[in-house]
Amino acid sequence: MKTMPRVRDFHSAKPITVHRETGIMRAVHLMLKHDISGMPVVDDAGRLVGILTERDCIGVAVSAGYFDEPGGKVSDYMTREVQTVGPDDSLMDVARRFVGSPFRRFPVVEGGQLLGIIGRRDFLRAMRGRRPRRWLDWLRKE
Repeated sequence: MKTMPRVRDFHSAKPITVHRETGIMRAVHLMLKHDISGMPVVDDAGRLVGILTERDCIGVAVSAGYFDEPGGKVSDYMTREVQTVGPDDSLMDVARRFVGSPFRRFPVVEGGQLLGIIGRRDFLRAMRGRRPRRWLDWLRKE
């Protein structure tokens, strides 16, 4: 019997991460270099402590307008309250969360440890090669 598709089968296992002490301009550089729109913020033990997104980084430009120089740490700009998913969550549940929220990605966390990240594009890659009318059947497999 086939099992329902799970997050663990489709998430990106090695996301680009930063620490909260990383300089914000370094973090922006990493986002641009790797062509990503957000990245998890972790502590030294690999536990998720926040997420930094393009939206958060726009605050860097706003601050620079006031203080005449962009700067500070990732912790000054990151979002601390992060919605996450688990590796055994169904892909269908994650799809519903993408549709019902503005988030483009969810960190994949188990026992406080960051395992990876699943984004809208990962979900679409999971659908590749499957006929659209069969997607729902595939997502509901048991």
